[in-house]
Amino acid sequence: MTALALDIGGTKMTAAVVGEDGRPGEPLTVPTPVADIWKACSELLDAVSVGTDIDRIGVACAGPVDTTKGAVAPINIPEWKNGFDLTESIQHQFPDATISLAMDGGCAALGEHKFGAAQGVDDVLSLVVSTGIGGGLVLGAQIVHGRSGNAGHIGHIVVPGSTTPCTCGGLGCVETVSSGPSAVRWAREQGWTGSTGAELAQSAADGDVVAITTLQRAGVALGQAIASAAALVDVNLVVIGGGFAQAGPPLWDPIQESAALHARLKFLDGLRIVPATLGAVGTLTGAAVLAATPPVRVQARSSVTEHSRGQKAPSQFL
Repeated sequence: MTALALDIGGTKMTAAVVGEDGRPGEPLTVPTPVADIWKACSELLDAVSVGTDIDRIGVACAGPVDTTKGAVAPINIPEWKNGFDLTESIQHQFPDATISLAMDGGCAALGEHKFGAAQGVDDVLSLVVSTGIGGGLVLGAQIVHGRSGNAGHIGHIVVPGSTTPCTCGGLGCVETVSSGPSAVRWAREQGWTGSTGAELAQSAADGDVVAITTLQRAGVALGQAIASAAALVDVNLVVIGGGFAQAGPPLWDPIQESAALHARLKFLDGLRIVPATLGAVGTLTGAAVLAATPPVRVQARSSVTEHSRGQKAPSQFL
């Protein structure tokens, strides 16, 4: 019997058969379409699984997710933004398979913990800094889901001084300052004429003042968010991956300096912030680990609200 790993993001979907070593094999990638996303996802799964009997599937998906219901509502996939029953759909296609779903940031953390920059470290916070900012937690060597599956979603920590509206509906999330598109937007407002995060990084390397200032602004906000999250969950290793995280010293130096400025509690001594090492397959690797070793879930007790108020808590997505 065979395991599959699936990674669903806003721009692409990737799947692979999981090897005997627990890593994904040769991945197959397709663009995430604007419409009929499940049809494209189903065809991808068929293509990668042809000729094999599938008994386990690990799924990483952009968040928010609801792992208790097997549903997803990613804000960067408009067709699914109001909710899609992903686990049920996959189960219908592979009726004999055990399916484990997690937020993509959690899978990134799990992959780095098992095979990447966090090997041998049981407690780690992971960030994916790209078109958005995702995150995930591994604590006690286990991926942490939280109540609904969204623990570690660091991109929506609010940072000081920012009031920019976020796609989540809030204001001032670190994603509005430090994601690639957000940084590009701010730089263009200051007169920079490029159009991509890669161009912005190159302009900074070439000494462009606006580009350098933009990356410094993004790095400071990331450092603030990291220091806050590290204090909250008591980790001393943070792993950062994603395309925009490749911007080099103009981004990384202010991340390190800002985190050091704010992470002053004694138990945060030695806080390390390091680059991810798994690259583009990091999240898919976490999904492969998820398929091979489904995480332990602690069942929540009955709602205090239900007992104390004598009524059932409202049912809603997330």
